[in-house]
Amino acid sequence: MTAITSPRVGCGAAIMDRDGRILLLRRLKQPDAGCWGLPGGKVDPYETTAHAAEREIKEELGITIQARDLLCLVEQMDARAGYHWLSPVYLITSWQGVPTLMEPDKHEGPCWYALDALPAELTEPTRHALAALRTRPERSQENNVKV
Repeated sequence: MTAITSPRVGCGAAIMDRDGRILLLRRLKQPDAGCWGLPGGKVDPYETTAHAAEREIKEELGITIQARDLLCLVEQMDARAGYHWLSPVYLITSWQGVPTLMEPDKHEGPCWYALDALPAELTEPTRHALAALRTRPERSQENNVKV
């Protein structure tokens, strides 16, 4: 067991298009190599989670977003593996640019998936965010997101 002194902070973005599809990336490295997940990453010291999400999405996909609509907070911990992460996930329904793979050494994709045709191998934060999407019917209708 690896001792940790405090949780780490991450961020993610559930990017939904007008057809209600979600954008996912396939991870090439551990943890979760081979699994599909939301784009996102680590929050730097003295950086807000919203700014980190905007920065990470620009780095990974080359698009500009505004992280304003908090979808959920994902908490992952495993004492044996020595990690504890807190990661806010923002719902994104508009952006500037065309999502393009910017880090081919880390990911495959991006791919758009209908919520009823998702790949089986999903990261745990992605599963959590999808569950949160399904409990927000009023918000999803407002943004033309079909869940």
